[in-house]
Amino acid sequence: MEIERTPGIRPQPTLWRQFDALGRQSFPALGTALGMLAIAAPLGLPGQAELLPGFALAAVFFWSVFRPAAMPPAMVFMLGLFADLLGFAPLGVRVLILLFTYGLALRWRRRLASQQFAVVWLAFVVVAAGAAGLEWGLDSLLSLRALPPAPALFEFALAAGLYPPLAAVLTRAHRGIAAWERA
Repeated sequence: MEIERTPGIRPQPTLWRQFDALGRQSFPALGTALGMLAIAAPLGLPGQAELLPGFALAAVFFWSVFRPAAMPPAMVFMLGLFADLLGFAPLGVRVLILLFTYGLALRWRRRLASQQFAVVWLAFVVVAAGAAGLEWGLDSLLSLRALPPAPALFEFALAAGLYPPLAAVLTRAHRGIAAWERA
């Protein structure tokens, strides 16, 4: 039996519906945090430590473009702090980088959300290059000497290469969340 829905009339907000809405709203941030935790696990993979900032950057960028309400600035701040703690980075460096990424993604959101994947990926590559440069500059400033740029370039390459498969998975999750909201 299908219920006809009248515009403006919503079903009774039961406890289950409230938990469901909370789960859908928190999925992007919680999924990003759990992904970062999984990447930080001692698996012994080559380049694993450099994968953490790229994953966080790609996830924040994706969710900020396609579901910005689920990735508010306070949550981006907390994810950046979590990334700093997991990656043993100076506190605040990845916070600043993720907030910078969030701001750019929100600024470009209207144009990017309706574009083809290649355009969104190119925008992410530009943001990842800026993030790698900013991280290198901040790390150099904090260590009071110019650090070699090779690690920052490697992190940039990992982030740029990680975005397509991660975006494919996150797009499926985003569509699933949107389908639940329409139901």
